[in-house]
Amino acid sequence: MANPRRLWLAITAAFMVNGAFYGIWAARIPAVANEFTLGHNELGILLLLLALGAIVCFPVAGRMADRHGAPLVTRILTLGKAVSMIGLALSPNVETLAISLFIFGASHGGMDVAMNAWASDVERVTKRTWMPSFHAMWSFGAGIGAISGYLAVSAGLTYSTHFLITSAVVPVIGFWGMQIPWGTTPKSSSEKTPLFPIPRGMLLIVGIFALCTTLGEGAMADWSAIYLIEVTLAEERIAPMGLAVFSATMVAMRLMGGLVITALGTTRAGIGSGLFATLGTATAIFAPSAMIAMVGFALMGIGYALAMPIAFSRAGNDPHIPPAQAIASVATLGYGGILLGPPIIGFLSEIVGLRGAFSILLILAFVMLALAPAIKTEATVTAEVR
Repeated sequence: MANPRRLWLAITAAFMVNGAFYGIWAARIPAVANEFTLGHNELGILLLLLALGAIVCFPVAGRMADRHGAPLVTRILTLGKAVSMIGLALSPNVETLAISLFIFGASHGGMDVAMNAWASDVERVTKRTWMPSFHAMWSFGAGIGAISGYLAVSAGLTYSTHFLITSAVVPVIGFWGMQIPWGTTPKSSSEKTPLFPIPRGMLLIVGIFALCTTLGEGAMADWSAIYLIEVTLAEERIAPMGLAVFSATMVAMRLMGGLVITALGTTRAGIGSGLFATLGTATAIFAPSAMIAMVGFALMGIGYALAMPIAFSRAGNDPHIPPAQAIASVATLGYGGILLGPPIIGFLSEIVGLRGAFSILLILAFVMLALAPAIKTEATVTAEVR
């Protein structure tokens, strides 16, 4: 087995690559929408195609990871994301853009499944609790991607040039980081499991808690830049910084997540998540300027950061359902929320405007706050240092 620190760096590389590609795409959405003269409704449909590609690839990537090993599938889908980003850069019309987005979504969702499976395997073998830090690195990668958007716009680069450069650079860094020896044993199961398991009973409440936060996280990833431009009248070069600020606070809170949950317990930490999400969303919605809106985005990042780890902790300690099955059922709602949030905001914005559409995130934050007492398992999370 490779050195534990090297293993941590390898999985970190995978999470950062996945997050960086998503952040790069999200940061240049306003430019893509402007290039193809897309209204909110049309953009929402395209984002729905991205989500559909990911959802379709979830079970396929899981089965491939079990059969051929999660590291190999992670690397292949890293290449898939790079190729699809080249497609986004070179698309001459909306039709080819839609196809490229579907492939981008499929590669993104499949890689998410594979790298989390790899991370879980590494945790099991090393007996260390590293998952919160891995997810922090995804947010860090998304923030770097968003900052690259700011730099690209400031330098006068078109989104096509930006996408082509990053599609060459990001995979090279990722492959270098992920090249470690890691033996995997193909897995098979005789037990029939649902393609998309849905939580039941108390786990349904936990799943809805996760869904509320991931809908907001997905909406922030794809709409924060446009929100700053259209609602607060920010300059285009400033707009990507909204996602960067949001991602930065998520990284910071997730890195401290083990200590916070250990000190407060899952219930109080869940209530705190709901409070910060509510305060941050309200601040962003009623913000009179881009700077105030970004303060709201920062508070939203704090509120959203620990919700998924808390939900997974509750699911893994459910007294009635085996841990793996319980976590899988909650993850179905959780990851679905990340992908469905952007198109939902797009469709609603056509009816009530973008500020009004963001109000749905405030409602969801209130739901998080109301459901937090259901997260009763006082499981502690050990904060491991690298």
